[in-house]
Amino acid sequence: MSTERPPLFTLYFFLMCGFSFTVFFSVFFLLPTVPFHILALGGSKAAAGLFLGFLTYASAFSAPLTGAMADRVGKRRMLIVCSLVIFIFSAMYAVSRDYEVPLALAFLHGWFWSGLLSASAAYVTDLVPESRRAEGFGYWGLASITAMAVAPAVGFWIYAHGWFWVCASAGGLNLLMAGIAWCLREQREPAGWGHGGFFSRGLLEWRVLLSSLTLFLYSFGYGGITSFVAVYADANGVRPKGVYFTALAAVMLASRPLSTPLGDRIGHKKLLIPSLGFIVAGLALLAVRGTMPWLIGSALVFGLGYGTAYPMYVAHVMRHVDPSRRGAAFGGILAAFDTGVGTGSIASGWLIEHYGFRAAFGTAAFLAALAAPYFLLTERRLWGAAEGGASAAEVAS
Repeated sequence: MSTERPPLFTLYFFLMCGFSFTVFFSVFFLLPTVPFHILALGGSKAAAGLFLGFLTYASAFSAPLTGAMADRVGKRRMLIVCSLVIFIFSAMYAVSRDYEVPLALAFLHGWFWSGLLSASAAYVTDLVPESRRAEGFGYWGLASITAMAVAPAVGFWIYAHGWFWVCASAGGLNLLMAGIAWCLREQREPAGWGHGGFFSRGLLEWRVLLSSLTLFLYSFGYGGITSFVAVYADANGVRPKGVYFTALAAVMLASRPLSTPLGDRIGHKKLLIPSLGFIVAGLALLAVRGTMPWLIGSALVFGLGYGTAYPMYVAHVMRHVDPSRRGAAFGGILAAFDTGVGTGSIASGWLIEHYGFRAAFGTAAFLAALAAPYFLLTERRLWGAAEGGASAAEVAS
């Protein structure tokens, strides 16, 4: 029997890395600057947290539908259409003069954002070998992490020249996204509109959705970090304001190439549980103090856990999902994750407004501490009896 590992680094894998880099670069120089733009237009800190909250809530509620849609119409087509529609939203943000306008647009934006994320994740799952799934997701995720490392600093630099140029730059990247998606090739034939029609009993992957509440519990803190860690740094006189994102991305870039192949070898669950513990510790450090040493320490600890937890979770869960249902499964994962991010952003804005930054990040640490117990409690009940069937489905893929 050959011991040679199946290939991972193919042309389409690199194209998807380029696509994801462009997607996350465009959003991560937009998201950290939006709170400052809303504050400049007269909005409160609570209102500043609503943008990310509204966008991710809309993404969460629509993800099961857009994920199932990607299974039926094709992931490539979904990526092209969503990229072009988000370009239109970038143009509309540019001309807004009232902070309530981008908040309203965020609801619609979230629908197409969920289509991008669920379709691209399902496409990569079709693309990478099963025996290297965590490794493939880990390396693919490095594209978004790299974008996250540099985008906030670029976003603040562009924002210094005007909000219009932030939106114009995002719009240009949205068009580039559509161009990259056009160059892809479908890895699996779309399922079509059979199986009782679109709105049938099998539309949602309920077990995936219930299991993914694990992601909700720790992504709450990530929502608060994305919207307010730069504001936290600014309030403590830390420069540059985007230093947390840079440190967070650096440790994720360094740790993922080591952790994800290890997860494929020793078991994904064995790395997921300690990763959730690092997330709790990172949020707790952020709650203690917002000076430069504490911000950097939090970013390093949180990044070590956050960078490993997601690929371990996805690789573990996707072993139990039929290949024709991967879009719907990722819709369930995205629904839970984005609900956590949105709730974290909105709740953190309210908590900061009334009780301060420490209360907000302390609350996030408490909720993240519940993630590992919840996962262990539900994992065996949801997936234990389906182990053999899952393996058969994967062999068929």
